[in-house]
Amino acid sequence: MLQQTQASRVTPKYLSFIEKFPAAQVLAQTPLAGVLAAWNGLGYNRRAKYLHEAAKQLATTPHPWTLEDLVACKGVGPNTAAAVCVYAYNQPLVFIETNVRTVFIHHFFQDKVDIHDKEILPLVELALDRELPREWYWALMDYGVHIKSTVGNTARASKHYTKQSKFEGSKRQIRGQVLRLLGERGQTHQQLAKYIPDERLEAVLVDLQRDGLISVRKGNISLG
Repeated sequence: MLQQTQASRVTPKYLSFIEKFPAAQVLAQTPLAGVLAAWNGLGYNRRAKYLHEAAKQLATTPHPWTLEDLVACKGVGPNTAAAVCVYAYNQPLVFIETNVRTVFIHHFFQDKVDIHDKEILPLVELALDRELPREWYWALMDYGVHIKSTVGNTARASKHYTKQSKFEGSKRQIRGQVLRLLGERGQTHQQLAKYIPDERLEAVLVDLQRDGLISVRKGNISLG
């Protein structure tokens, strides 16, 4: 949920989501439409679909899940998989995300730009607290936030940094509007067009259907 979404928006949605889906088995047994409805308001709804698919894949996988188990799930890369293993099982693994980049770029790459993660990883490996990796990463997250608020976002010097596009008036906003309306009830194309009079609606519907987030049956459009 925190990928590309502010923590202040995530916190209430996370608490609500965990209450509805307290275990991977519960999430796996829930229809995608129910998962998307619970996710509504966070955006980037493919994340919800990938999470749902991962739950179905992992629900019968014995604990502790391994890096290989997690990376085998669509939408889960090596950094996310390592972070899960660190936070869930306190395993001393190396991963990089925006706050990690912020801290290490601030201290070791102040006069550089286009810094690749491959340059940062060896430093993280050396600095990692192998006895208390979970707490070390917690502290690193807090320190990264502190640097951003006092010095600035040094992660902009990363080769992997991408500025988020404007949401207002974007296709992402239309996608969110469509999914919110469908979360209330199924709609026809004409009904959606009445609420969303935008010429890009048709292209958005095609994208959502291709992504597996909506289905169209006999002219009726619904979630999942």
